[in-house]
Amino acid sequence: MDPKDFEVANAPTDGISAMDFSAQADFLAVSSWDNQVRIYEVQQSGNTIPKAAYSHEGPALDVTWSKDGTKLVSGGADKAGRLFDVNTGQSSQIAEHAEPIKCVKFIDQGQNIVATGSWDKTLKYWDLRSPQPIGTVQLPERCYSMDSFGPLLVVGTAEKHICIFDLNNPTAIFKQTTSPLKWQTRSIACFTHGKGYAVGSIEGRVGIQYIDDKEHSKNFSFKCHRDEAKNIFSVNALSFHPTYGTFSTAGADGTVSFWDKDSKQRLKAFSNVNGTIPCTAFNRTGNIFAYAVSYDWSKGYKFANPSSPHKIFLHAVRDEDIKPRGTKKR
Repeated sequence: MDPKDFEVANAPTDGISAMDFSAQADFLAVSSWDNQVRIYEVQQSGNTIPKAAYSHEGPALDVTWSKDGTKLVSGGADKAGRLFDVNTGQSSQIAEHAEPIKCVKFIDQGQNIVATGSWDKTLKYWDLRSPQPIGTVQLPERCYSMDSFGPLLVVGTAEKHICIFDLNNPTAIFKQTTSPLKWQTRSIACFTHGKGYAVGSIEGRVGIQYIDDKEHSKNFSFKCHRDEAKNIFSVNALSFHPTYGTFSTAGADGTVSFWDKDSKQRLKAFSNVNGTIPCTAFNRTGNIFAYAVSYDWSKGYKFANPSSPHKIFLHAVRDEDIKPRGTKKR
């Protein structure tokens, strides 16, 4: 890790599952296996202040902000989607599935629509004003990862299925494909211009995939999160920079890399030697990069050490570390 990185005060007491920054201010929401969702205010100095928290009745697995920054939705192992209203400080249940909710996302089609992906092999859409889902889609397998940008929603499931949705017609799978990687999907993130997505797997690889058939020549995969001894680590988190469209990968090897997909090069790498990194997030301007250090479950419950750390760090992103460097001549 960079010695200048700030550690977030009052971090969760169990595994950290997901993080999301508000699109309106430097508020970071964090979900964790201690059943809690916490909100931290990040000050200009880099110091953090815990602002609010609310609970699930089981591990909280994902969290998402509304675009206007007034609401949070989280999903959990209690099979519930919960809404937290920042203005009132109240939380309420707004979604339910037959199995744990692994992924939640406010979608750009309106302030009040949330998508939830579950291990019950369904994707559901919820209007926050209504107790019943406004749409349900049968997925080919359990939902493992999900991201959305503009009208694009991409869901990665077990058995390497990837379902692509056009949110103008949200209840029909626009395109179903298979991950270009050999092993289980671990993470998915949409490009910031919505023309494609990156997918990370447990075998230390990332695939860059374009939606439009005309752009398939741009698709490629690359190796990352492997060490000199040829050990292979899971790619747990992918986050795109909001301004430059470059992206980060973070893995079970405790390292983070910034990449430029267009010139196919690594821009910067740094490591945290104290543990695995399960999740990451850029703030709205891209000058703060948050990453968690805690057990990522990539080796199953037998390796879950009760004394392993649960920490969140904030890294100041410098322009020269994240800006595209221009395309390499081939």
